[in-house]
Amino acid sequence: MMKHEKMVEFLVRGVCVKKGRLLVCQSKGAVNTFLPGGHVEFGEKAVVGLAREIQEELGVKARIGGFLGAVEHEFVQKGQRHCEVNLVFRMDVPSLAPDSDPAACEHWISFAWIALDALGRRHLEPWPLRKLIPAWLSAKSEPCRWGSTIGA
Repeated sequence: MMKHEKMVEFLVRGVCVKKGRLLVCQSKGAVNTFLPGGHVEFGEKAVVGLAREIQEELGVKARIGGFLGAVEHEFVQKGQRHCEVNLVFRMDVPSLAPDSDPAACEHWISFAWIALDALGRRHLEPWPLRKLIPAWLSAKSEPCRWGSTIGA
């Protein structure tokens, strides 16, 4: 029997909204979508990691803005339990326009622009982001900066 190391993964994600549409990523063949970004490397600042991930995944430069919030997430994938913390930042990618889906530089993912009112229908994960992103963007009052799926 193989022993599996238990660990929490730290991810950094970007919220890029243009003309009421949010840039999302999707593993090819999957139903769920997620925010662009990826793993923070050891000793790397979160904002540097997000800019690096966008360059790797889309081949373009991103401007990383302020911290929006965080979501801890637990899920099962291929029979294995995973736990992660997603640090979410505002992001602008000047070279991308919301009228055409950008091409991915990595073969296993694709990108799409989705309407902000379609986050649930497009299966955005972790699911707390479906309510947190609109709250963060509207910011009429001090929004909740934390979400969790652990124990939900």
